[in-house]
Amino acid sequence: MNGAGQTAKWTEERRAHYETWRRHLAADPDLAADLERMEGDAAALYDAFCADLAFGTGGLRGVMGAGTNRMNRYTVRRATAGLARYLKKQGVPDRGVVVAYDSRRWSDLFAKETALTLAAAGIPVYLFDDIRPTPELSFAVRELGAAAGVVITASHNPPEYNGYKVYGPDGCQAVPELAGAIYREIAGVEDPFAVPVAGEEEARRSGLLRTIGREIDDRYIARVRALGLLSGGEERGAVTLVYTPLHGTGGKAVPRVLEEAGYRVVCVEEQMRPDPEFSTVASPNPEDPAAFERGLERAREVGADAVLATDPDCDRVGVAVPDGNGGYAYLTGNQIGVLLLDYILQRRKALGTAPEHGVMIKTIVTSEMGRAIAGAWGLETIDVLTGFKFIGEQIGKLEGTGRTFVFGYEESCGYLIGDFVRDKDGVQASAMVAEMIAYHKAAGKTLLDRLEELYKEYGYYRERLVSVTLPGAEGQARMAQSMSRWREAPPSEIAGLAVEEVQDYLAGRARTASGGERVLDLPKSDVLKFVLGGGHWFCLRPSGTEPKLKIYFGVRGQSGEEARELLERLHRAVMERVEGGV
Repeated sequence: MNGAGQTAKWTEERRAHYETWRRHLAADPDLAADLERMEGDAAALYDAFCADLAFGTGGLRGVMGAGTNRMNRYTVRRATAGLARYLKKQGVPDRGVVVAYDSRRWSDLFAKETALTLAAAGIPVYLFDDIRPTPELSFAVRELGAAAGVVITASHNPPEYNGYKVYGPDGCQAVPELAGAIYREIAGVEDPFAVPVAGEEEARRSGLLRTIGREIDDRYIARVRALGLLSGGEERGAVTLVYTPLHGTGGKAVPRVLEEAGYRVVCVEEQMRPDPEFSTVASPNPEDPAAFERGLERAREVGADAVLATDPDCDRVGVAVPDGNGGYAYLTGNQIGVLLLDYILQRRKALGTAPEHGVMIKTIVTSEMGRAIAGAWGLETIDVLTGFKFIGEQIGKLEGTGRTFVFGYEESCGYLIGDFVRDKDGVQASAMVAEMIAYHKAAGKTLLDRLEELYKEYGYYRERLVSVTLPGAEGQARMAQSMSRWREAPPSEIAGLAVEEVQDYLAGRARTASGGERVLDLPKSDVLKFVLGGGHWFCLRPSGTEPKLKIYFGVRGQSGEEARELLERLHRAVMERVEGGV
């Protein structure tokens, strides 16, 4: 949309909201200054007030600042007032809500606003005394029997972002049905400036605001330690690990778990300090090899067996290991996932703890190699939409069926081993990666050695993710147009590979090249997956947390070289069409 069109739409639909905010922000210097900076900039004002910040399946996420389409204390109060209404209608407000937060700017403020808004509604709150990993929030909701949880985080987004994730009583992020019910209550909160907020001292005196901390840490760490699968013959002290939390919340939990288990842990000291600007990295994302730069410097100094990096809210972990040539190789999320699955299955069989009806859960954009390994060990594989909340949801559905959750993972470095957490867990995963390294090292192998053995057995799988950034309202419109073009005119072949099936998760159906059709038994979502001849595939979806169109690729070759060539060919062909239309 051009500037004139933006201004017309802005004037017609959102001027009243803008004027209301101008009046109320006079008493809020930070946001008032932000609003003043936007004066005279039609595009900036439109983007800040074009809509209410969307409450998606995980909650809110957006740029911090003034406006209805921004993360600020008023959008947080409005969301919390809606959550309070929902809990009261469910008849469970007395069970309380657990609130946690990360190291981002305003995270502590937003957590306090959440807690005091709930207290004003008469709902007890368990507020962590300092920053905590997101998976510990999931654990605490279940451990304390709370009705819900809220964590203030924007995960690995850039520093200007923050977010508000809602968790159900099962410790799982809000899935579409729950998110929709909460959103309907939020929509009924018309004036964010009129939301009641309790005074902190009174909330504490009345018992509605309670601080939690070390006691929950200890219970959580004990459960993580109990997941261990080593038999005792492996020398953990012989394993040296370099760790960085990338200025986030993992700085206490991960070193504690690893050190208590007996590993030698060398921390990247300059990245242990919580820093909302993430000042030593371009992006605090463990999927990005560039985030490992400081960690690799330390690893070369101490001869480390691996570098582990968790994202700011510590629900994901990336890994780099020695490459045998004096350097370090970054493992992709898919590679870590299949190595963990293989290790867990090996050890559980050896220990006699393998379940009779085991289940592995992965997302539809995660490597098919996991399915091949799970099948060889007799495990059922369940596919879910992108988003770990859907893995957590499936774990709950397994209860009472006689089937047992064994492992869940997604390609974006998210893993779960123990279901006492219902979200991806960077603390659990770090501990399991460490003992996997110790196990293979005791047998004279590295993780790369074991990965090559798996490739020889199951085929050489290669995957890639490309993100096309399209910021602002105009970017959202371009993403929607691109998805429509692929949906309305899908290719019959691409890169010389026949398109055998088009899976349209928004329509809820899959169409084959021969004209057949089947129902996709998953929630509706704006995702298109193209299954190609030979078991290759690619998938397009707009990100739910960032202004990006994400394109995933997966191939399988008989050799590493064949797989690389297939991946490059498919990548080029798909991106030519994407870039020509986006």
